[in-house]
Amino acid sequence: MVNFRIVARVFSLIIVIEGFFMLLSAGVAFLYGEPLSLFFSAIITIVTGALVFTPLRNEEKVSGQKEGYIIIAGIWILMSLFGTLPYLLSGTIKNFGDAFFESISGFTTTGATIITNIESQPHGILFWRSITQWMGGLGFIIISLSVLQVVKTINIQLPLNDFTGQAGDRIHPKISEVLKRLISIYVILTAFEAILLMIGGMNVFDAVCHSFSTMSTGGFSTRNSGIGAFNSPFIIIVLTIFMFLAGTNMTMIYFGLKRNFGKISGNNEFIFYLITCTGFVILSTVILWLTQGFKPGKAALEGTFQAVSVITTTGFYHSDYNLWGNFMILLIFIMMFTGGTSGSASGGLKIVRLLLITRNTRHEMRRMIHPNAFIPVKLDGKTVEQGIINNLLVFITLYFMVICICAFGTSLMGYDIITSFSTSAAMLGNIGPGIGTFGPFTNFALVPMAGKWFFSFLMLLGRIELFSILILFTGSFYRR
Repeated sequence: MVNFRIVARVFSLIIVIEGFFMLLSAGVAFLYGEPLSLFFSAIITIVTGALVFTPLRNEEKVSGQKEGYIIIAGIWILMSLFGTLPYLLSGTIKNFGDAFFESISGFTTTGATIITNIESQPHGILFWRSITQWMGGLGFIIISLSVLQVVKTINIQLPLNDFTGQAGDRIHPKISEVLKRLISIYVILTAFEAILLMIGGMNVFDAVCHSFSTMSTGGFSTRNSGIGAFNSPFIIIVLTIFMFLAGTNMTMIYFGLKRNFGKISGNNEFIFYLITCTGFVILSTVILWLTQGFKPGKAALEGTFQAVSVITTTGFYHSDYNLWGNFMILLIFIMMFTGGTSGSASGGLKIVRLLLITRNTRHEMRRMIHPNAFIPVKLDGKTVEQGIINNLLVFITLYFMVICICAFGTSLMGYDIITSFSTSAAMLGNIGPGIGTFGPFTNFALVPMAGKWFFSFLMLLGRIELFSILILFTGSFYRR
């Protein structure tokens, strides 16, 4: 049986934490002399979380992993529901469906928006949009540890490892210490990026908001033209570096700060991530240089920025890549199926899955030549169980099946095939802008309401790794 007391305890804590972030946004609104809608939203959220709070007995135990699945799905749904309050109470967004789309796009770090004129919005609301992504990114990094501590004596196991293929390096054996150090790194990198962006010419507000969006790989901007509004090579370079870091496993950054470079060089996933980014950057640069007539410097700047933005699923844009020709559009579409490393805030398939499937494919070819040979797939020198490889194959197959089905659903709304497939990939991969109708410099305001709910579900499905929400629709989940 599911212990709903523990589920309620987790949900109450999450809601209260969200309320305090609303208070922070309300403080920003106060500084700019804006209405108290964010303050009222925060009070409603905190009071609701306090009312849901459930005391637990230390001897209570978790009966299985069902609580974990419910919590994984419930956290993003609840945060998104309460995240609609600032939009609705301020009048920024008039109806609940649009507000929920904007809210879940933030918390899932997708970065798709229905707001047509971003620069006309109150500062408090723009700050709230950005901080929802920062919260969502941090929350996913914490959950990627696969353990959620409810109280000191109760840990809920969150079943993610079998489908990522990697348990990950542990910084410290105690979960509380791991969380403290990862959160500290996340906060420090956010602050450091904001400082560099201010040096590059951004004002304090824009710098902080874009730092939130970068470290979470979210992609929300405070400007209608995105990063193109700043027209600064320095800002583009800073964002590119921090997008790359945001797509990196936080434990690797920790080891880098501790100068433990052996851990980094010995991490197969990070090396594959570095090679993947480098390869796509070179291809992007060459294509822009040869087909679009860009000068080498501009081709390198634009190509690197856009490649890293798509690979890490951040979704920032500086130029309209829909105008870069078929070769570049095809390359961007391919990059949508990569993602950052496990243990990062990025979405997508994740680099570790691509690495393991690549190695397994190579080994299968060798097994065809030597059918009796034992040729295991290894990661960081350790043998990966065949059961995990099978899980990865199932996951990737399901991932592409979902994209095809959703592309068909999108096409029924009247969109062309390129828009349908790229938008489905962008929503499921939590990238944000796609190719075609919903490329850069466009929004989702004119999508039918049914389509917005459809895309909202797709964003949620991509953020919590498919199985964690699809399993809730199976009959066996509810049987003892």
